[in-house]
Amino acid sequence: METAPVSALFEDESASLLFGNAFGLLGREKIDIMLQRRMILTRDTIERGQMQPASLDLRLGPKAYRVRASFLPGKNRTVAEQLQNLKFHEISLTGAGAVLERGCVYVIPLLESLVLPDSISAVANPKSSTGRLDIFTRLITDRSEIFDHVERGYKGQLYAEVSPRSFSVRVHEGSKLNQIRFRRLNSSQLSNTDFTLTDSQLAARHRDQKLVDGDQLNLRDGLVLRVALSTETIGDIVGYRAQKHTDIIDVDRVGAYDIADFWELVRSRPDKRLILDPDEFYILASQEKLHIPRDLAAEMVPIDPAMGEFRVHYAGFFDPGFGFTESGEPGSRGVLEVRSHEVPFILEDGQMIGRLVYEKMAEAPQALYGQVGGSNYQGQGLKLSKHFRMP
Repeated sequence: METAPVSALFEDESASLLFGNAFGLLGREKIDIMLQRRMILTRDTIERGQMQPASLDLRLGPKAYRVRASFLPGKNRTVAEQLQNLKFHEISLTGAGAVLERGCVYVIPLLESLVLPDSISAVANPKSSTGRLDIFTRLITDRSEIFDHVERGYKGQLYAEVSPRSFSVRVHEGSKLNQIRFRRLNSSQLSNTDFTLTDSQLAARHRDQKLVDGDQLNLRDGLVLRVALSTETIGDIVGYRAQKHTDIIDVDRVGAYDIADFWELVRSRPDKRLILDPDEFYILASQEKLHIPRDLAAEMVPIDPAMGEFRVHYAGFFDPGFGFTESGEPGSRGVLEVRSHEVPFILEDGQMIGRLVYEKMAEAPQALYGQVGGSNYQGQGLKLSKHFRMP
């Protein structure tokens, strides 16, 4: 793929006119400019509910392809070319939609595609609701050797790889399972792979405006989160475990399902422990309540794998304003999507289970999380996805 010379790229005055001179994640208003300038293309009109403070929800297209296994196209092939080399079954998502079976892998062209300038790259995550349903979802681009990342200057179709893990789900054309955020770079950042704030920067920000409640800020290449398993912190119900045999969940139906039909309650124990059974899926919560300042965004990443055989949080992107309260105290817990691997694993109350890494916004968005449509998890404690009727 040909790109403009770097020197020409960053001397382009039109880019500064469109996006200003600041570098970092682009907010809702700048994403809107990208839509107007056709840097983001779509087969249908963008819904305003797709626009989050620092991200854009992506929509499934009219067809899905069931494939034998996950894949990446590699640097010399498109996704469409790779699909032609594989045996696949085509499924229509129009009308009543279609059921994606648990344990199967699907590749779905999205309604959105990109025509990015050389100064903008992108990264994707599953939406929070997607992760809480244990739907493993990753973004694929043409000529790519890595999931969920879009190289700067990319021009082409976007695809979602979708693999339900706990529940079979019904999806439709237009269903939103993942989200994308855009990063504007300067010439010194082109080879960077890490744009996160350092621990010393986070400590300074916490002194200015609290990032977590309580008196102690735990930092380890990001903000350390600890699991809440005690009645004193989270209440009698400390988690949920997915049932093995359930009905189908329609991902577009909000508040439609009873918890008891899909989840087992995990109650607190006197010893404040939880044994994770291998390959079971749990919804837990952090001890800490969080607040994401208006000029930052954050992403949940797993703790060091050497500290335990489990994975935490498929989704994990936090928009600016998440956890805001009028008092200024952090107000929302991090919800943890946890799966143990290979062997049973004991979690104890207060054990380190994940960490948040923070990145600067190019400029603070005008509307924060909780002030725009789709802010389903502001002020959350232990909370399942929006599809379930919470007590």
